[in-house]
Amino acid sequence: MAKGFLFLWFLLLCLVSSVSISLSRITPRFPSSLVSPEKLSVPLSTTKNKLYETSYFTQTLDHFNFNPESYQTFQQRYLINDTFWGGAKNNAPIFVYTGNEGEIEWFAQNTGFVFETAPHFKALIVFLEHRFYGKSIPFGGNMEVAYSNSSTLGYLSSTQALADYATLIIDLKKNLSAVDSPVVVFGGSYGGMLAAWFRLKYPHVAIGALASSSPILGFENLTSPYSFTNIITQDFKSESENCYKVIKGSWQQVDDTAKTPTGVNLLVKSFKLCKNYEYIADYLEGWLSTAFVYTAMTDYPTPSNFLSPLPAYPVKQMCKAIDDPRTGNNTFAKLYGAANIYYNYTGTAKCFDLDDDSDPHGLDGWGWQACTEMILPTSGSTNESIFPASEWNYSARASSCRDGYGVEPRRTWITTEFGGFNIKRVLKRFGSNIIFFNGLRDPWSGGGVLKNISRSIVAIVAKEGAHHVDLRFSSEEDPEWLKEVRKQEVKIIAGWISQYYKDLAHLSY
Repeated sequence: MAKGFLFLWFLLLCLVSSVSISLSRITPRFPSSLVSPEKLSVPLSTTKNKLYETSYFTQTLDHFNFNPESYQTFQQRYLINDTFWGGAKNNAPIFVYTGNEGEIEWFAQNTGFVFETAPHFKALIVFLEHRFYGKSIPFGGNMEVAYSNSSTLGYLSSTQALADYATLIIDLKKNLSAVDSPVVVFGGSYGGMLAAWFRLKYPHVAIGALASSSPILGFENLTSPYSFTNIITQDFKSESENCYKVIKGSWQQVDDTAKTPTGVNLLVKSFKLCKNYEYIADYLEGWLSTAFVYTAMTDYPTPSNFLSPLPAYPVKQMCKAIDDPRTGNNTFAKLYGAANIYYNYTGTAKCFDLDDDSDPHGLDGWGWQACTEMILPTSGSTNESIFPASEWNYSARASSCRDGYGVEPRRTWITTEFGGFNIKRVLKRFGSNIIFFNGLRDPWSGGGVLKNISRSIVAIVAKEGAHHVDLRFSSEEDPEWLKEVRKQEVKIIAGWISQYYKDLAHLSY
């Protein structure tokens, strides 16, 4: 079977509609294999001996209307760790992760920065699960009902999720008698977008936000639809010119080979596919594209298993496989070697299932979000791209959404609700206390904030960084630049908290 699984996540957000290289091409569902979380490098509670405890909060279905049905409730899951907390009496801080488009446990197990930083600040740790994902399913927890049609899915949106977070945090602080404890929110990718937006929309709830790899500028007329694939292209091209040329020239060869039964058999054999496929070129191209996209996203400097078990610097390893002289001029052997880095680095897969539709982390809801508000144009490819040249086509996206969900995308709603145009001029006047981290090897960085907006809205940019690499568990093998990024983030957060305590001591209103 296909090995590995998505974030995205973006997402993640690894993202069904957003990462399709062409809307006419079939892109595989999220890679399917569940792997163990990364080994923890933070001391856990000796009494609880686990990373977190699971709790539930009775959440309101609709925060923005007062119709009778709006007052329905559902159980929202959150994860909590008080191992390091200094307590309510000391107004010790609360670190809150704003959950992404999937099961919150997955993100908690891969967000070591929060756990490793909490002891320094004596912070309480809380991971909030996004509505309609994981176990936070409205309509009695019945996913079939919740996902059944646009009337039920209509309650799935970023604005509702942010209101969920605000409601839960305020209630939790009250129950803990920790009303004066400062809250800092954290998030990566879509979760990073939510963290930044939360600070802007609910500044009375959170004193600051660390938004890692959050493409809040990745919307229409803000970022080029060619940016995403341009960065991926540069990632591979910077490793090897030959690697770039082989990938770029392979798509037509796959298409041509798939035109005859003999060619189809050759593709099945070359890529060790579990079976034959009616539209094998589309499936295979999507399968390969997924490997290149997600490997570029997670081009971490140390081994990882966030999306799939991968070695350190996996883009370099892919290009080594493509440049391997033992494969001669056999393009398919080169591509197979590269794909194996992403899908089968552990070497356990015997064959690959290109239409595997399993979803072990409950990411299905992103399709709805990508068809309503999250219109992130990433599918444009120039003639220089490693992917086939294509133009961003909103009409095709809209048509697909109408067919799939019966809804028309609100293509400008996000920038209307949260802003984005002239962001420096606007946020400089009213925003504060946000860290935007971006690694330039991450294709989503094209839609990120890459320059300081003000003294307290800071952009930290790492030339060699990948997708929210700063939030991963630390390792002795981490490069110095990554260690410095985290030190800088901790220093900034410490400044926010220090200023908060000063204000708390001197302001009585």
